[in-house]
Amino acid sequence: MRHSIAMVSDFFHPNVGGVENHIYQLSQCVLQLGHKVIIITHSYEERVGLHFVSGMLRVYYLPLFVAYNQCILPTITGTLPMIRTILLNEEITIVHGHSSFSILAHETMFHAKTLGIRTVFTDHSLFGFADTSSIVTNKILELFLTDINFAICVSHTSKENTVLRANLDPKDVFVIPNAIDPSEFIPREENRGKRLLIVVMSRLVYRKGIDFLAEIIPAVCKKFDDVDFLIGGDGPKRLLIEETREQFRLHSRVTLLGSVPHEKVPNILNKGHIFLNTSLTEAFCMAIVEAACCGLQVVSTSVGGIPEVLPSDLIHLAEPRVDSLLQALYDVIVKVKQKEEMHLRVAPLYTWPKVAKRTEKVYNAAAFRPKPQLSNRIHKFYRCGPVIGRICILFILFNHFLCCLLNLCRPIKTKQRNNGYLKQKKKSS
Repeated sequence: MRHSIAMVSDFFHPNVGGVENHIYQLSQCVLQLGHKVIIITHSYEERVGLHFVSGMLRVYYLPLFVAYNQCILPTITGTLPMIRTILLNEEITIVHGHSSFSILAHETMFHAKTLGIRTVFTDHSLFGFADTSSIVTNKILELFLTDINFAICVSHTSKENTVLRANLDPKDVFVIPNAIDPSEFIPREENRGKRLLIVVMSRLVYRKGIDFLAEIIPAVCKKFDDVDFLIGGDGPKRLLIEETREQFRLHSRVTLLGSVPHEKVPNILNKGHIFLNTSLTEAFCMAIVEAACCGLQVVSTSVGGIPEVLPSDLIHLAEPRVDSLLQALYDVIVKVKQKEEMHLRVAPLYTWPKVAKRTEKVYNAAAFRPKPQLSNRIHKFYRCGPVIGRICILFILFNHFLCCLLNLCRPIKTKQRNNGYLKQKKKSS
């Protein structure tokens, strides 16, 4: 069964991150399976309109206002004209949204249901339940995922989290892990120096446990004279690391690389001996898989879905506390393993062709689901609550009205391409 799939998220290249790389790699592999794939995201600086990536992959960079943290301003119905034009022109049969944080993904899936298109959603993150921010975010997620066909999570822990947050039927949630290209992450011993190097590749934000890292660095450097740190990534917590380096005079032993393009990550990993992950919450964590594939000893906090990712003898888990992480690091620093053996064991565990095959099965299952009907959508949202449910129903009815109005004013013929704002110069990215 051949599908026409639209991958949608606020997060895509040239932005750097795990979600961005996941969408790109999955799209390439799904294309190789014979399906049609396009990507929809918002514009990045001068990158606007229709671009071609790696030949066959079409990427629509929409001219939408970015409000916060690379996410567009929520409008619910404001994106309908553009999204409708793309989905109908490209004859999309499945919309695949990515990331709970992505407003564009949620709005596109909302419009897809209005247009009678089936939807799949991949959740890449874990959320709490106690604080106000999590409660509001979880309620919004529940509303947007009320009438999707299927959801995909990257670990069993992530599945449990998403089912509880979004009030989904567990039977409609699949677990498909992330993946890497093992040919890019090969141990290269010649790149490693004589001094032991601890590598950190992470966004420098609170959720990644950078406060722990700021305490770990001076403690390790004080105990071991031959250990250095190499830190890749950027974010608001970078200032904390710079202050730590300045305070303890560790300029020669702590190197900050800033944001690192994904294609350069293997070279950086191959300079190191130990990979350190200090995350406070993590659904899967591809970074530890990439590091292990390069033969590095992996030390990580035991949070979220991380214990599921690697065999127990290939990862050293610690509690999310400074003393526990330090003890794990001290144990690993004096331990030596065969890096080639680690690569051979990790390489076949998570590959993109396997992920694409499993995702294809989800698409096939979604294709056999009945097309969304207005009456069914109203019934589902009515159960969301006496107040918020009725508000959602009003948005659904208004969206249907706008769609009917657009069908009258701006009818789209089959195989019609590049209408209106899409008449941008095609560029290769």
